[in-house]
Amino acid sequence: MCGRLKYAALLGVFALAACEGADIEYEYPRSGPGGRPTYEKESKVFGEDGFTLFGEDADTQKQQGALGSGIAVNSFLWRASLDTISFMPLASADPFGGVIITDWYSPPDTPNERFKINIFILDRALRSDGVRAKVFKQRLAGDGQWQDIGTEEKLHRDLEDAILTRARQLRIGSTGN
Repeated sequence: MCGRLKYAALLGVFALAACEGADIEYEYPRSGPGGRPTYEKESKVFGEDGFTLFGEDADTQKQQGALGSGIAVNSFLWRASLDTISFMPLASADPFGGVIITDWYSPPDTPNERFKINIFILDRALRSDGVRAKVFKQRLAGDGQWQDIGTEEKLHRDLEDAILTRARQLRIGSTGN
């Protein structure tokens, strides 16, 4: 019985040693559709320099600001959003879901008012409908409690426009045009 175990162990060692020179491809998953990781490779009809049959090619991704960014939303919109609200403290920032939530901020001029902003980046493309912003405002009442105050729709649109303007500046700066 002991001889059989030695024989099995010796056979196992030889089997493992035979695998030593095997070509093993180590590859990490890349972002696929919807930002989900995938191991599938893009198929190009005419080789590496040909056009992409399924998915987006590198030129399209670079133009949209998504290449190499590691995030599932447009990188120009993401960076522009963070730049635009950089004076406010962040409560949460999710680059994969495209959600930025600030904490309450009181401007030095009006300490009895405070603001909170939620920004949603909705697309991988740099488009005017690719970002939504919502501003919340509260005022300190006489009893020391914060009360919600409605904000005008124009304030939301102005914030979105400021983000889009900054995103265009970032894109122009990245292409050198």
